[in-house]
Amino acid sequence: MVLRLFRALMPKEERFLGHFTDHAGCIVEAADALAMMMANPQDRERHFKEVCAIEGRADVITRNTVVALHRAFITPFDRSDILALTNSLDDAVDLIEEVVQHAALYGVSEFDPRMREFTGMIRDAAGLLARIIPLLENITRNADEITRLCDEVGGIEGKADQLLRQALRELIDAKPDPITFMGHKEVYERLETVTDRCNDVADVIEGIVLDHV
Repeated sequence: MVLRLFRALMPKEERFLGHFTDHAGCIVEAADALAMMMANPQDRERHFKEVCAIEGRADVITRNTVVALHRAFITPFDRSDILALTNSLDDAVDLIEEVVQHAALYGVSEFDPRMREFTGMIRDAAGLLARIIPLLENITRNADEITRLCDEVGGIEGKADQLLRQALRELIDAKPDPITFMGHKEVYERLETVTDRCNDVADVIEGIVLDHV
């Protein structure tokens, strides 16, 4: 009886890794829904709502993580790193929602090959993040693999920068009407920014690895 009471009073480590895993899963789901919307524009309203619902779930995960951080006595790594990782994961989901919001705002109902190419990059980056997060369970043992996968995310971000320049050149050459130009430009730029945010997640994780190895 006394031993059970003692254990109950001991501080418990919050399961931050579970929160991070759920958050990365939201990025994967949102990226998949975005890709489906662009591949099937006739169903764009359904996929639009799906992305918004995923973003709402990600916000809940963010709040739960912050609450857990405030009440935690023991944390797996520095509190500022936990907050930075949480915010960068959430930003990636937020920006995917911004893509669908701006597509709707400007009436972009057909998605060109460059847009679909961006979504492929986003899905690849999201998949890499979902692979990286569980490796944080044992940072020292997995340091080399984490770093390798983070470098892959950075490589995708670099390719997305190049694709943005190419897409904007092609858009300018096509000389569309001003609303079409602005709408496509906004969608291109936000798609590229999603890859930036995925790379931000990888950068935070690499910083955590450097602190622990």
